[in-house]
Amino acid sequence: MSGGGLLVAGTTSDAGKSVVTAGICRWLVRQGVKVAPFKAQNMSLNSFVTREGAEIGRAQAMQAQACRVEPMALMNPVLLKPGGDRTSQVVLMGRPVGEMSARGYHGGRQERLLGTVLDCLEQLRNEYDAVICEGAGSPAEINLRRTDIVNMGIARGARLPVLVVGDIDRGGVFASFFGTVALLSPEDQELVAGFLVNKFRGDVSLLEPGLEMLHGLTGRRFYGVLPFRHGLGIDEEDGLRVSLRGAVRESEVAAPAGEEVLRVAVCAVPLMSNFTDVDALAAEPGVVVRFVDRPDELADADLVIVPGTRGTVKALRWLRERGLAEALVRRARDGRPLLGICGGFQLLGEHIEDDVESRAGHLDGLGVLPVRVRFAREKTLARPVGEALGELVEGYEIHHGVADVLGGDAFLDGCRVGGTWGTHWHGALESDGFRRAFLRVVAERAGRRFVPAPDTSFAALREEQLDRLGDLIEQHADTDALWRLIESGAPQGLPFIPPGAPA
Repeated sequence: MSGGGLLVAGTTSDAGKSVVTAGICRWLVRQGVKVAPFKAQNMSLNSFVTREGAEIGRAQAMQAQACRVEPMALMNPVLLKPGGDRTSQVVLMGRPVGEMSARGYHGGRQERLLGTVLDCLEQLRNEYDAVICEGAGSPAEINLRRTDIVNMGIARGARLPVLVVGDIDRGGVFASFFGTVALLSPEDQELVAGFLVNKFRGDVSLLEPGLEMLHGLTGRRFYGVLPFRHGLGIDEEDGLRVSLRGAVRESEVAAPAGEEVLRVAVCAVPLMSNFTDVDALAAEPGVVVRFVDRPDELADADLVIVPGTRGTVKALRWLRERGLAEALVRRARDGRPLLGICGGFQLLGEHIEDDVESRAGHLDGLGVLPVRVRFAREKTLARPVGEALGELVEGYEIHHGVADVLGGDAFLDGCRVGGTWGTHWHGALESDGFRRAFLRVVAERAGRRFVPAPDTSFAALREEQLDRLGDLIEQHADTDALWRLIESGAPQGLPFIPPGAPA
């Protein structure tokens, strides 16, 4: 017998689907329910490598952690990684299968994947008591409904009840709820069970008349009103965010353990990927992390990070156009701390040969590390373990570029020259001992009286974050009604709201 299920949809992108999904998962697992997350199709430059060597969205990896299970490819069978305005790399069951334009994908390829994603969902439902699915964008994108495999397409195919989340902080949430239902076909509307308000500020009693009126208009109930809380994001799909503390520019910095803070500047390169690498730094007391896009913003930084990117060559050109390349070279020459991760590591090298990602051919890199990079058609997906600065380090690799290291001191899979480090390893800074050792070296080179806190556990902070999400659901959602929805499906006899989907 298949387990229960629920699709968490949203009135808009960034309505809070990922957070609500993770919160429901953590609430369920604390009730003793064996639960798994699922997202049929994810578009994101933030990805993760499972132990089976499959690439999935980081949001699904964090949702798996909320479920206290190991992430796997079944949980995110289709991942789209944008490479520009109109094309994306299609990753199917954790492996890249080629580049495709949006028109080509929605013109037929996506429809053919519906069977694959339904099979994956069925496998999970056969293994788990419940599967909490996350939608994408809005289920009322009528221009894409015919080829949809992530919202009402998967709900219809698997007979999943649908909970629609709305971000009241944006305004217009009642119109968004009503309009979302009213633009769906009668068959789709049958599965939309009700609504959940997210990010509410103020007195709930002032909101209740509106909730009652919308219930009367749609016949659909509200399953809760979640209050606004700072720093509740998990690993986001895209945008300048860190998962642990919400937006970097808004994050609170705890008092330093030493006398001074440490300032970290992250170059906001185009097609930035896995910028969640800096989450562990933002979690350190006394470390101030900010994203920058101008040379003058590097001047007071104690550490500059050039992060991963889906477009190494595009990022290289962008750095040169903005004058950041010259500032980075000058910084390296002066021995001031600089770290390149994955694509950032590649562009710090001497030479790039790319006939795969950008097809730009031979290009000179910034030349601050003795590294030559050649792009291979086969993508490297790995979960390496090693040692650096006398500490154990775990990470994950996602890259087409193959680095030939010609000198410098060994550093993970890359190298170090003076105050410049480069590596392909994502997630290395999540290893607590290594992160503290690295920050001590950075502080010494930068001349800062900064001391890493001796007891910061990034893993524990993430668990605390997920528990806070579970608390949010447990305290502010109608959990009895939610469980009935997951177990029994959408209520029968829900009214049709005209006009419905256009022909």
